[in-house]
Amino acid sequence: MLCLPPLSLYIHIPWCARKCPYCDFNSHAGEWRQHVDTYIAALNKDLRQDAHLAQGRCIESIFFGGGTPSLLPAAAIAEILDNVNAILTVERDAEITLETNPGAAEYSNFAQLKDSGITRLSFGAQSFSDQQLKNLGRIHSADEIKKAIFNSLDNGFENYNIDLMHSLPGQNLEDAIFDLESALALDPPHLSWYQLTIEPNTTFYSQRPTLPCEQIQADIFHAGRALLKKEGLDAYETSAYAKQSAESKHNLNYWRFGDYLAIGAGAHGKITLPEDDLIVRFQKTRIPDDYMDDNKQFTARRWHIEHAERPLEFMMNALRLSRGVASALFSQRTGLDISTIGSTRKHLEQRGLLINDSNQLRATQKGQLFLNSVLEEFM
Repeated sequence: MLCLPPLSLYIHIPWCARKCPYCDFNSHAGEWRQHVDTYIAALNKDLRQDAHLAQGRCIESIFFGGGTPSLLPAAAIAEILDNVNAILTVERDAEITLETNPGAAEYSNFAQLKDSGITRLSFGAQSFSDQQLKNLGRIHSADEIKKAIFNSLDNGFENYNIDLMHSLPGQNLEDAIFDLESALALDPPHLSWYQLTIEPNTTFYSQRPTLPCEQIQADIFHAGRALLKKEGLDAYETSAYAKQSAESKHNLNYWRFGDYLAIGAGAHGKITLPEDDLIVRFQKTRIPDDYMDDNKQFTARRWHIEHAERPLEFMMNALRLSRGVASALFSQRTGLDISTIGSTRKHLEQRGLLINDSNQLRATQKGQLFLNSVLEEFM
């Protein structure tokens, strides 16, 4: 039987100073300042319409993503959070994260952001090589990354993440390790380190750069993981590394197949409705002008995760976690008996891809390396 999982809130801010050539997120470059008040009003109305989906739950984490949320003045972020608190109950110790790009940090006052309720920052560094930053279309320098992080620390932000990519155009092993070492020198409690992928509908897709060969990519991955482990950052998720107790609560809720309300242009959400035996996904309208249009609906798409799809949906999240999840969570979050995946699970255990433990669902080290092949078994 389905149980109500923990609930988070995602808030999408769709504007950027510049559209990066690798980015396939719903972000839009251009003038945005005159739209801030209208957008905040739309976020408020959107949340009020969806508030009943909380079903009595408190919000355990909030994440401002984008786009570049740090473009907005701190007063605007505070107003959005005030509106959220007026509509929903937010846990006193909720993790409230705001994504910030170093090149846009001048638009934010870290002290005011702290006062507004933000508890965690995520810095979109991507590289500490000025040449690579230029290749990636970033508007900041390596020095600006460091200055922004030091500024945030001076204003009390001890909990933060550095976002870093590897296997960049023309990058070799030495260059990739330099990036990692530069990030580690800042002693971050959390680091997101992931491979650049070429996505459709991006500039890099139509004007494809030369990426490192597969062998170099593999060398970068293994050397980087060893370095991160040596420096005390645990690989708790496929591309997320954290010191003890510094894991992102918001991301953990995603990977444990929790629920999340989502507001803002193009935002994606997931809600469980136990009484109707439904798990619902939805997407808000993508174009900011449409989202702010009172004559148009906020929700562009809404669909159910059918029973046959639930094992894959659950496992493709849960198996990203290095420690996996308790087996009991499968039934609670999917409404299906664990026997539904019994034969597939046994087959993967025999192949050494899942651990042989009735109380846990977790990929082995080998299974993590071939995670896509593992997940195909649940289709």
